[in-house]
Amino acid sequence: MLLAILPGPWFAGQPQWLLLLIALVGMIGVVKGADWLVEGAAGIAARLGMPKIVIGATIVSLGTTSPEAAVSVLAAWQGDAGLALGNGVGSIIADTGLIFGIGCLMTRLPADKFVLSRQGWVQFGSAVLLAGICYGLYAMHGDAATLGRPIGALLVVLLIAYMAMSVRWSRQHPFGEPHMVDDQYGDVIDLPGGSDARSDEPKLLSALIVMGLAGLAVVIVSGDALVSSVSEVAEVHWGVPKTVIAATLVAFGTSLPELIVGITAIRKGHAELLVGNVIGADILNVLFVIGAAALAKPLPITEPGTAQPLIFLWLHLPTMLIMLTLFRVYIFRATGRGNFSRWMGVPLVAMYLAYTVFGYVASL
Repeated sequence: MLLAILPGPWFAGQPQWLLLLIALVGMIGVVKGADWLVEGAAGIAARLGMPKIVIGATIVSLGTTSPEAAVSVLAAWQGDAGLALGNGVGSIIADTGLIFGIGCLMTRLPADKFVLSRQGWVQFGSAVLLAGICYGLYAMHGDAATLGRPIGALLVVLLIAYMAMSVRWSRQHPFGEPHMVDDQYGDVIDLPGGSDARSDEPKLLSALIVMGLAGLAVVIVSGDALVSSVSEVAEVHWGVPKTVIAATLVAFGTSLPELIVGITAIRKGHAELLVGNVIGADILNVLFVIGAAALAKPLPITEPGTAQPLIFLWLHLPTMLIMLTLFRVYIFRATGRGNFSRWMGVPLVAMYLAYTVFGYVASL
């Protein structure tokens, strides 16, 4: 079952030319919406005196993970509760391996020591907590193991605590690290107080909020229309098997908002938003996406008689832990110099591609 924000029947039975036109409009909408979202988020950070990396780790990541939370809760209510767990963990892998990896390859991403030593550890700790709970429950209950509502409630409580602590941390760190990435050469430039060198015309805070929310809505709807229309063309008109579509187009589509927003942030000189969005999205995929879904309905860790125990317990969770451990090593190396090196993106992207291939093979 392929769940989406827009109803599937809207795309079923449509002529190929119309679906391709929808895909083209969707791509344009994603790019334009990402422009508005990044500009709005960067402007809000400047007006509130908050570092852009914190805005990325809270407001932007909360917005980009909201569709995944909605889809996961809907999946739980419709009887596909196992999909919610895989969706959350798979999104962490995509955010860390694909999005952060591509960002590293594009430029030397800035490393804010204050944020990475706080939100960064929450990112790693929440993933370890989830993995520990899943392996512990499977060891005790076997194929009957589920993430019940008490665990969902615990994760949501931790989410509230994380958001509250993020606000407190932002007040302790109002200007961010005095580093930024130069657009043309990727060199790190020191600026007084970490302020941005650009002097844009000031905008009202309300206008910036509206711009950011409008951009987020356009990214979400356009991205979903793009993936749904291309999936319909591939399956119905080109005869591509649904399992291939699920392992490629749909898996890529769930991370499309974060990917486009991250690339746009780098292009516009706000690379801190990409770093913050990846960290925040990883945290929220555990505490928000999986927590809300488990609170709605218990999530089975395995499905007897299927390959899911192999895929989730021995592929998804280990890949997530390995990627985040590697990310912690990168943070240790980067915080002393103020930026992540470009070569750091190579192992992450390679690991993501290998994970995608193994996941598809295991699902056959």
